Amino acid sequence: MNDFDDIERMVELMDAHGLEEFELEQEGRRVRLRKAFRSPDVAVEMNEPVSVTPVPGTESIDSPGTMDDEGVVVVKSPIVGTFFRAPDPDAEPFVDVGSSVQRGQVLCLIEAMKLMNEIDAEVRGEIVDIFVENGQPVQYGEPLFAIKSA
Repeated sequence: MNDFDDIERMVELMDAHGLEEFELEQEGRRVRLRKAFRSPDVAVEMNEPVSVTPVPGTESIDSPGTMDDEGVVVVKSPIVGTFFRAPDPDAEPFVDVGSSVQRGQVLCLIEAMKLMNEIDAEVRGEIVDIFVENGQPVQYGEPLFAIKSA
């Protein structure tokens, strides 16, 4: 990260996409930007993480999901980016409708700021719906998958 110039670009990205909070961890450094409550100002917090084990080219992110009364978990996008069903254009998708998945299994990738972020299954179960098309842009909180919990 080139400090101030990179932070300025992140603030512009937040404004362009209507984000209230943005966090990036790269090369052992973490930057969290959070807009002040009901204010156009942006608060910047920079921390050195206690321990970082970077995996080249990927970063695993937990997605905030919700479970309904029938045991279906909706996996939502934890970030703004581009949704990819497979690790590369010629590869098979990570999962399809009807696929059995284990907790922690990679479901898709979301590319954000040239980083590929793995989105993992939160529960063991079966994929019952995929809400996003390959290569489609996604917003924070947008539903990606529905998993019938086993």
